[in-house]
Amino acid sequence: MKIKHLKISEVEEHWNSAGTRILKYTLEMYHEGLKEHKIVSAPEIDILENKVNLQAQKWLEKWRDVENKQKMNEEKEANIVEASVRTKAAESDIKRIEDLLIHTLSVDDSVNWEDLKRKDDFSEIFPEKPNPETKKEYPEKPDKGVPVFTFLEKILKSKREKKIKEFENNYALELLKWEEEKACIDEYNRSLDKEYGEKVQKWQLEVDDWTKRKEDFLSKQEEFNAKIEQLKESYFSHNPVAIVEYCDMVLENSQYPDNFPKSYEIEYNPDSKILIIEYQLPSIECIPTIKEVKYVASKKELKEIHYPESQTLKLFDETLYKITLRSIHEIFEADAANAIESVSYNGWVRAINKATGREENNCILSIQVRKVDFLQIDLANVEPKVCFKNFKGVASSKLSSLTPIQPILQITRSDKRFVDSYEVSNQIDSTTNLAAMDWEDFEHLIREVFEKEFISNGGEVKVTQASRDGGVDVIAFDPDPIRGGKIIIQAKRYTNTVSVSAVRDLYGAIVNEGATKGILVSTADYGPDAYEFAKGKPITLLNGSNLLYLLEKHGQHARIDLKEAKKILAENDSKRNQ
Repeated sequence: MKIKHLKISEVEEHWNSAGTRILKYTLEMYHEGLKEHKIVSAPEIDILENKVNLQAQKWLEKWRDVENKQKMNEEKEANIVEASVRTKAAESDIKRIEDLLIHTLSVDDSVNWEDLKRKDDFSEIFPEKPNPETKKEYPEKPDKGVPVFTFLEKILKSKREKKIKEFENNYALELLKWEEEKACIDEYNRSLDKEYGEKVQKWQLEVDDWTKRKEDFLSKQEEFNAKIEQLKESYFSHNPVAIVEYCDMVLENSQYPDNFPKSYEIEYNPDSKILIIEYQLPSIECIPTIKEVKYVASKKELKEIHYPESQTLKLFDETLYKITLRSIHEIFEADAANAIESVSYNGWVRAINKATGREENNCILSIQVRKVDFLQIDLANVEPKVCFKNFKGVASSKLSSLTPIQPILQITRSDKRFVDSYEVSNQIDSTTNLAAMDWEDFEHLIREVFEKEFISNGGEVKVTQASRDGGVDVIAFDPDPIRGGKIIIQAKRYTNTVSVSAVRDLYGAIVNEGATKGILVSTADYGPDAYEFAKGKPITLLNGSNLLYLLEKHGQHARIDLKEAKKILAENDSKRNQ
């Protein structure tokens, strides 16, 4: 609010009967916001000031009402805009879910091997070579010249000789000064040369380090790209592990709403050419329910309008059928090696059982489809549930009921390498030196430890044959759809530091087995190169201290004495050789 006060003016009114002159004081006022103008007058300055203040207060209250109305209108407009934005976002969320199946038809689901390769350039800038500082130049050397004699000096020998002597002395002084200045410049320039030499030497070291880092970068890039080529070759050679890895990439590339789980487990049977997919489907809480957002002016608030529950449940069912058909379509379309004849798909949903209040993970739909049959349908025009049923898919009439069903075909966890396990933990106590145990007992002890770790989540832990085929001692199956999967565990009852080669062997076993993770357990510790190699890979290294901690966690006590173990093992070897 701005009120302009113009200059007070006094105007002579009249003379009264007593002969006194009566004056009238006036003030012109103007309010810019209200566009109102007023002239206030009074016979006295004090009265005029009071009138002006009263008028200003009146305008102030009037302007406050105007501002409040403006603010309310602005808030209303902002809320209307927000309601519109949120409504459009809700419509977009629903539209994206409704188009889940149609969307995949416009996408090439095949893995582009070239896109997997690393082609980025080395980002570090080449070290800048230092420039030498500008050296100081020598001052001009004094010219000796010849003395200039006056007439008397030419005539008088004594004067002439005196002049020559002074001339020689002056020249000698100038020459000495020049030589001193030259020596200072030489010293300064030498210091510049030394400093520049040190900078160049430091720069050369930086160049060497930069070159080494670049070579290492390119070497790792080349090694990574070679693995991609190797994986590609293995895939087209129908290597089971490579096929699983390829199909994993296909499903991983599939884009869904952020709140949808992205968890699955895959197994490929090379004999039957069946790919089994255990897929974690979204729960009903992942389905958006907002239909519209309105601004209620009477309550000055935003109100969310939700779809009826029946409509949300229907959308949930349709979504799960669409994800199922979409996943199968993606696998078949991407099957460039023609390695898959059928897909067996099991859809799981993790949710709270309302009867028990406990979280459960149940398989609620299962389907097995041959590729030759699936490619005959037109996904753009099918009704997902009808299509699912047409392929003899198994599910309850309403998926939203989360009724568990028996999968048509499940991932098998049988392995001919597995052997019957036996208990070892009941034979050890705080006096047992783990580093001196029989190696087979040690492997079964490791199985027991990890079985206790995984048993609460329904996991399985098995020991392989004594031949340790493929470098695998223990295999764990963690059913958790997010962090679980097949885990390779190798037990090393070592008395010396574990070298990086053992870690490399474990990594090779992870790749060959198609496992999600590898754990190396040793009674000894690991070298720096072993820890360095494990960085960034799905590998966990557990040393003797970690092993003792795990045992104590589950109520077992033992000890590790490497020096004593070396002596015991050496004596045992000596007895066997006798």
